[in-house]
Amino acid sequence: MSSAMSKAKGFKKSKTGTYLSIGTTAFGAVSVAKQVKRARAENDTLRLIDAAVSAAAIVTGLALLYRELKRLGDDDVLLG
Repeated sequence: MSSAMSKAKGFKKSKTGTYLSIGTTAFGAVSVAKQVKRARAENDTLRLIDAAVSAAAIVTGLALLYRELKRLGDDDVLLG
């Protein structure tokens, strides 16, 4: 069982795992966009604040994942 756990941790720290995390984190932006749209339609300030905080968390998460890719030494042209 611990071998499977170490493989999972290794995947999470791999380039492929990091790209997958970026994709799933970015996918969360769709949910936040829907939340913003609903909050504006209902004039719900509290829900709009919640969406803004969620959006900030997504941006921060993506920045951390980008930094992890840089640390892994990705040769991707887009990362410079």
